Amino acid sequence: MSKIYTLLFILLSYFSFAQTDSLQNAVNQTLTIGVTHTPPFIDETGSELQGLSVKSWELINDELNWEYEYKSYENLGEMLDAVEKGEVDFSINPVTVTDNRMERLDFSQPYFISNTAIAKQSESVVWSVIKNLWSWKFISALLGLLAVIFIFGFLVWIFERRKNTEEFGGKKGLFDGFWWSAVTMTTVGYGDKSPQSLGGRIIGLIWMFMAVIILSSLTAGIASALTVQSINDDISSINDLSRFSVATVENSSSQELLDLYGIKYQIVENGEEGIKKLADEDFQLFIYDKPILQYEVEKQDLSDDLMVLENSLKKDYFSYSFPKGSQLIEKINPELISVLKSMEWNRLTESL
Repeated sequence: MSKIYTLLFILLSYFSFAQTDSLQNAVNQTLTIGVTHTPPFIDETGSELQGLSVKSWELINDELNWEYEYKSYENLGEMLDAVEKGEVDFSINPVTVTDNRMERLDFSQPYFISNTAIAKQSESVVWSVIKNLWSWKFISALLGLLAVIFIFGFLVWIFERRKNTEEFGGKKGLFDGFWWSAVTMTTVGYGDKSPQSLGGRIIGLIWMFMAVIILSSLTAGIASALTVQSINDDISSINDLSRFSVATVENSSSQELLDLYGIKYQIVENGEEGIKKLADEDFQLFIYDKPILQYEVEKQDLSDDLMVLENSLKKDYFSYSFPKGSQLIEKINPELISVLKSMEWNRLTESL
């Protein structure tokens, strides 16, 4: 029995040594880190790579002291494929951990908590009211009211045109009947026109009672028409997105979210392109990571034209991504956690 335990101990020691030796070999060579342009986390516009994710890795590597080089990719999809295939050792891009991605990749401890948010065109209150005044609901309510006013004016004219020729006589009396109907409905009561015949007075009595109800309904209809657009523009759940033309970044967690709920969308390559197209009104809403949306709106000086809504669609956890089974996570995670506790990291993330 003791021989079996001895054999097991030797085997476990061997595998442990082999793994340690493999990890040591990996870090003794120059590591390749995959990146793609995703400001403010990865910014490739200058001569040197910058951004919050770059800074996080530099703080980690102050302790690890590994040799490394960056390898750039055109978009997020290409970079994730490269990580999965082992073309790079890992990526420091802000990749959201999702169920689908966990089947393909391994992830580090999350280093930034974000939200999937919505960017849209800004509208002034005045323009919103003017636009709503031209809405079909408002116009149809107004046309319906004019039709009812004309009908009662016409009925009064039918009864009054012979018996009350002074006020409703002739073809002009038809217009006078319309005038009387409008004045009666609004309860202005000028008294310049009044039915004298029995039939005319019965019509007038019916119209007075109906006008109270119609006026209340009209007020509610106009208020509804003026506010319905702002209500429709209110987005309280993901399903509300189906009323709008939507875009998101290809291969992003936002795309996975829209697919999950069956929301139709357009594809853009990155946040910069999405914000530009949103400003050009190629679509109504741009769904992506909140800090990236806010950064691009400010960078492109579109704060007066675009806004990022406060309500978010889901919470996101950004992590480094690794090929499946990578042993580098064991070394990086402890240092990453130390960085997250540092005052310098808190200072860097205050503005996001």
